[in-house]
Amino acid sequence: MRGIQQIEVSNRDAKFKFDLHRNITIVRGKSGTGKTTLFDMISDYTRLKEKSGVNIKSKKNCVALIDLDWQNQLRQTKDSIVFIDEGSAYIRTKEFAEAIKNSDNYYVIFSRESLRELPYSVEEIYEIKTSGKYHTLQKIYHSVNHIYYTDKKPKASKFGILLTEDSNAGLQFYENFFKEKGISCYSSGSNSAIFTWLKAHRGETVFVVADGAAFGSEIDRVLKLKPEIDFNLCLPESFEWLILKSDLIKENNLADLLAHPEDYIESAENFSWEIFFAKYLVQITQHKHYAYSKSDLANFYKIQQNADEIIKEIYQEKN
Repeated sequence: MRGIQQIEVSNRDAKFKFDLHRNITIVRGKSGTGKTTLFDMISDYTRLKEKSGVNIKSKKNCVALIDLDWQNQLRQTKDSIVFIDEGSAYIRTKEFAEAIKNSDNYYVIFSRESLRELPYSVEEIYEIKTSGKYHTLQKIYHSVNHIYYTDKKPKASKFGILLTEDSNAGLQFYENFFKEKGISCYSSGSNSAIFTWLKAHRGETVFVVADGAAFGSEIDRVLKLKPEIDFNLCLPESFEWLILKSDLIKENNLADLLAHPEDYIESAENFSWEIFFAKYLVQITQHKHYAYSKSDLANFYKIQQNADEIIKEIYQEKN
């Protein structure tokens, strides 16, 4: 499945209207905010269809995952919007992550917990906003142009360490860019290790750059480290996305792809968006002098003028 999915779920007492942009959407909120109401409406419709009194408007089939044998129900569910209740313990397991990894479904998961087995975006964490009987989804973490900041774009004078999850091309790029600025660059090795790394470096001023496309499970606990630890958090979709945004690469439809990535990214082939951007950049640059490789960054991307274009989305030299 790909593209924005517009969903409207209603009965005589409540109406929910919202859009889904990616394969995994997380809905949070305290008890009484509407999560259970929405799930129960989908569940009733899954069991009783029109007899449930629930009306669903959607181009795709909407179904609640209600069987005790959830794996079997998932195997039989194709090209659908799947809703999962927060009481379902299996959503925290590796087995569940593997089961939906190559799925052509979209998933709406109600959970107040961080689901660390799933690579979901900070852009797709929502709470329910209510006005009378009308309900919609509202983003919890707001960003500008798919980049989330805890502060404005930092200058080199504001931090002494840059931390990235990338241990290959991304780290090579940042090491090269900041080598003359007295900035030490390190790799945490993974999104999940950023929290521990920051705790171990109290007293340092750190600029953290991580893949926002898969940082959703980590953002809560990392933000809780402030103000005890001085860091700025920057979450572009991925390092490859920064390169594509730089306009260094000329490709037909690239501007439209970056403006509307959901129309190009097939969920069955890309568990999260950073996977797509990496594959896409490798594909469109192959056999060229600026061919992209995650393991060894071509010199083309390290040339100062080109590097300036890549990093301008997340870093400013001057105020």
